[in-house]
Amino acid sequence: MARGREDYEKHPGLLKLLQILSFLVVFVVGVVIGLATSAHINRHFGSQTEIYSFINHFSANKPHKEKNCTTVQVSDKVDCISMETFLQPKNLTHGLSDDELFWRASMVPQKPEFPFERVPKVAFMFLTRGPLPLLPLWERFFHGHDKYFSIYVHVIPGYELNVSTTSPFYQRQIPSQPVSWGTVTLVDAERRLLANALLDFSNERFVLLSESCIPIYNFPTVYKYLIGSNHSYVESYDNPGRYGRGRYSREMFPDIQLYQWRKGSQWFELSRALSVYIVSETKYYTIFSKYCLPACYPDEHYLPTYFNMFHGWLNSNRTVTWVDWSLGGPHPATYGGDNITEDFVRSIRNNGALCQYNAEMTSICYLFARKFAPTALGPLLEFAASVMEY
Repeated sequence: MARGREDYEKHPGLLKLLQILSFLVVFVVGVVIGLATSAHINRHFGSQTEIYSFINHFSANKPHKEKNCTTVQVSDKVDCISMETFLQPKNLTHGLSDDELFWRASMVPQKPEFPFERVPKVAFMFLTRGPLPLLPLWERFFHGHDKYFSIYVHVIPGYELNVSTTSPFYQRQIPSQPVSWGTVTLVDAERRLLANALLDFSNERFVLLSESCIPIYNFPTVYKYLIGSNHSYVESYDNPGRYGRGRYSREMFPDIQLYQWRKGSQWFELSRALSVYIVSETKYYTIFSKYCLPACYPDEHYLPTYFNMFHGWLNSNRTVTWVDWSLGGPHPATYGGDNITEDFVRSIRNNGALCQYNAEMTSICYLFARKFAPTALGPLLEFAASVMEY
């Protein structure tokens, strides 16, 4: 061992050569290992990139009927925050809670001008427990006027409307919740319909209808009447009896006082501005939820009282939906096939009454009517062209 050290000391050049050779061997081994590892990593991430590209390609080319997205034609990319889908959602399906939905719908643009060519539309909002037995009559009413209306349907959760793909009612159901007659859940459904309709910035007027309602004038007449009106149509009147003031709860004082209490029909028509107030308002909705309990019915008192207190000058205090309460009781008269005659329909349209429209008096006070049974469909279709002019 000592001999070896002596040899190295006598020949230092040999020692340096051995050190250099050792370094080169280690370097080469390291390079080989690095290249092998790099190739493995490239193969792994290359395959992942191919999979990711395939998924993106598949997503971009499959139909987006359940997404509020737009395919950009130039690049085939999917734009899910495009102006088009923001202004007018293509699909009514969403996972928003009511609070999230109302918050979203309550947003009001501050710029007065629109960044698109806006054609004002009427939102027809149907509150129904299930099928729409008078659907063919409504389809006839809407035919040829696609640019001027939107449809929204609130049914019981899980129910699917059975309509053709060419029907204006196709895929127009909104996410719904259970509804019980005479409770605040009816107001919840009304607000839910309004909020979904407000997401379309072209909707200017909002009319609430049921499965038993019919239009008694043609679409151009209804559209011109509502779009041109300076007022909304919420029936609101003071009823001093047991079915009016008798339903007032002292627990509402002092926020709502007895002299402010009003009653009216559930079937309303609202401007966009008043619709935003309804989906944004929480104080008086909460009061009604707590204290307007059977035999107080929130759907008959909440909107009439609220508008009387805060927005009376924007309201006509009448409804545009005719109904027959002459029989008395908690529900109006229902008309079946045997009741439908040409004279009967004409009597609803021209009932001799006059009402105020803007600053003038008019004989057209009602645009819709209820309640009509499924058996009324045949006769109504028979008279639609000759009497109702559609």
